[in-house]
This record gives sequence, structure tokens and C-alpha cells, in this order.
Amino acid sequence: MNSTPWRAPLLWRGAQTLARAAVGLVGRLEVTGDVPDALRRGPLVLAANHISPFDPVVLAAACRVRRVAPRIMATGGLFRAPVIGSLMRRAGHIRVDRGTAAVHRSLEAAAEAVAGGSVVVVYPEGRIGLDPGMWPERGKTGAARLAFASGAAVVPVAQWGSHEVLPYQAPKGMLGAVARAVARRPAIRVHFGAPVPLDDLRSGSPGAARQATDRIIDAITDNLVLLRPDEPDRPRHVDPGRPVDDSRAHRRRTG
Repeated sequence: MNSTPWRAPLLWRGAQTLARAAVGLVGRLEVTGDVPDALRRGPLVLAANHISPFDPVVLAAACRVRRVAPRIMATGGLFRAPVIGSLMRRAGHIRVDRGTAAVHRSLEAAAEAVAGGSVVVVYPEGRIGLDPGMWPERGKTGAARLAFASGAAVVPVAQWGSHEVLPYQAPKGMLGAVARAVARRPAIRVHFGAPVPLDDLRSGSPGAARQATDRIIDAITDNLVLLRPDEPDRPRHVDPGRPVDDSRAHRRRTG
């Protein structure tokens, strides 16, 4: 383990403060649960559900409330943007070039970051979920493999309400959606759950990554139940531009 753990630069801490303010303009942020003190500065993997393009802003704000400064695994498109890309690199975030031969390098970079003492945010679904009920989809194994490679704990993070701020097709329809959110101020909820038990699984053993992934998605789902008790099946707010795909539906465990 690196003896000098990574610390968030002032630029990123300031951006988290701005994110907190931005979320406050368009909704009412409610943060529940917590990150154990021993894990707050890392090494740690935060595994979150993905329901809107606004999720990274919400999660940055929620982490600011809980005094956590995570590094985010973000799509390569952000890093290629003229201004945002430079800011993302300077803030220490990790580029993910999905659908390319270089995608494995992002996992290696994330494992090095976590092993060096960072908190890293991962979206195990690998995309904004398209489940008809907006429940977490069957996850990809990257988050589990990251946990195995680094030996870090995994804390599930459930979020709900960001889909009422930015539509799936943003920036298309963004201005109208934001204006409606400012007027309605929807509740935007984030819950940090208990670490997912993975100690009984051995890296490299057959099916271990899949088992760990299913446990992580189960934990996110169980925590999401707490945030949408009055929307148990389908969301009240329906984004007409969001496609529906149940081919990756996750079968939740019972009991």
C-alpha cells in the first residue's frame, strides 16, 4: 500500500462544494447512511446505481456532505472535451473508454488508485440503467474485480430523484427539464449502505466475480428500496426520451 495516500486537490474539493450548491438549486438533497470513519479517506470502492446524466453531480454533492472526496470513473468523452477534460484530469478522475481495447487500462488505473489510498466511484451497471422500473440492472464484473485487485471494501450507494432533473437524452431537453426541476424542487435522495461482505469469495475462483457483482447489485437495490417506498414498481416520473430494455434485468434475491 502506498505510504502517501492520494489526497483530493483543492480544485476537486471546490468542485464538490459547487456541486452541492447546484443540487440545492434544482432540488432538495437528502443524504442518509454514512461511510465508516476508517474508510472515509480510502482505500474504498463506492458502487452506485446510475439513473441520470445528473448522477455524478449528485454523488459529488452527497460525498461532500459525508466528507468524502472520491475519484470518479467517467466516460472518455468527458476527458476529450476541451475544458472539462483538463479539469477532470487535474482533479484525478479516471478515464473509461468503453467499447475499446483500452477499456482494461481504466480498471488497472482504478486498482492502482484504490491501492494508493483513494476512494473510487464505480457504476457497476456500466451505463444509465434502462430497466422499466428503474431498478439496478445486472451488473458488469468490473467493480468486483476492482475490489478483488485492491482488497478494498465496497460500500453500496443508492440514489433516487436525479432522473427528475436531467433527461436521459441531455443535453436535448435539458433547459426545460432543469426549469421544471427548479420550480418543483424534487427530493434527491442518496443513501450510503453498509459494506458488502465479500471476504468469503476468492479472487480467480470460478464464478467469484459474478457472485461478488450480484451481491453488490443486491445491496444497491436493497438500499434503493428505502429511498422509493411509494414507488415500489414503476417510477412516477417517466422520461419519454429514455428507452426501455429489460434484457439485463437483475433478479433480486428474496428474504
